[in-house]
Amino acid sequence: MTVEQSKKLKHSYDILGEECLDLLNAISPPVNNALPRNNGQQPTPLDETTEEKKDSLPIPQRDLYALLKEHQASDPKLSQLWEEVNTIPLWVDWAQIERGQDVFYRYAGPALTGLTYQSLLGGMGAARVVETLARTGGFSTKVARRRLFETTQHILQCTKSLESLQPGGAGHASSVRVRLLHAAVRTRIMKLANQRPSYYNIEEWGIPVNDLDQIGTVGTFCATLIWISFPRQGIFLREREKEDYVALWRYIGYILGTPTEYFETTAKAKAVMESLLYSEVHPSEMSKVLANKYECSSLPANSV
Repeated sequence: MTVEQSKKLKHSYDILGEECLDLLNAISPPVNNALPRNNGQQPTPLDETTEEKKDSLPIPQRDLYALLKEHQASDPKLSQLWEEVNTIPLWVDWAQIERGQDVFYRYAGPALTGLTYQSLLGGMGAARVVETLARTGGFSTKVARRRLFETTQHILQCTKSLESLQPGGAGHASSVRVRLLHAAVRTRIMKLANQRPSYYNIEEWGIPVNDLDQIGTVGTFCATLIWISFPRQGIFLREREKEDYVALWRYIGYILGTPTEYFETTAKAKAVMESLLYSEVHPSEMSKVLANKYECSSLPANSV
C-alpha cells in the first residue's frame, strides 16, 4: 500500500452504511443518543462522563439488523444495502469459507490468545484508531470488558458454522450490525467534531472508522494471527490453511463494508499487514491508557 493510497483511505468510508443508519434512525430514533451495540442490548454513553461509572442495568436497544430487514423495501438506499449484504460475491467459495472456519477451531486456544493480546491489545498501538475508541467509552474498564466480550461473540458467531455466516445466519446478521454500529460511531464523532473542532482532529486522524481502519481491523483478525500470533506460539499454518483463513475474513470484511481487494491473496494480506504495522503503529499516551484498560478487562473479574 502506497503513502498516497493510505492518505486517501483515511478519508474514505462506508457512505451507504451511514446513509442507511440515518434512515433507520428516522424510522426508530435511538434512545438517549446511545450507540447501537452489536448485541442490541448494551448502550454506550455519549461522552466519557459519570455515565460510564454507573452500575445500573442497561436499557434494551434497537436491533438495527431487524429494522433494516423490516424496512428494506421502503427506501432505495435501504434496499441497496440489504441487497449488497445478501449478495454473494463471485469470489466466494463456500467450501473454502467453511475450511477457514475450521482453521479457527483447529487452533481455537492460540487463536483467541492471539486475538486478545496481539490483535486487540496490540492494536492499541495505532494512535489514530485509539482516538476513536477513546471517544466511544474507551476509558472505562467496564466498557472495555463489554467490548471485548462483544468482539469475541462476533468472531464465534462468524465461525460457528457455514450457515451462521451465510445470509440470515447469526454471524451474518452480527456483521451487518457491526457495520451499522461503525456508521453510528462515525456519525456521532463527526457531529461533535463539527460542533467543537478540538474534540477530534479530522485532518490528522482522518474520518473516524475510515476504510484504512476497516482494512487494518480485518487484517489484525487474519493476517496478524497467521504471520505473528500463531508463529509466536509455535504454530505455522500450511499454505492452504492461510488461503482459507484469509478468504473467510475477506468475506466478513465484505459484509462489514470493507474494501476487499487487499485480501484477494495471502501475499496481499501479508503485505498490507506489514505496511500498516510500519506506518500506523505509533503508540501515544492515549494508547497506554486504553491498553491498560483492555489488559485489566481481559483479567478475571476478581483480579481487576
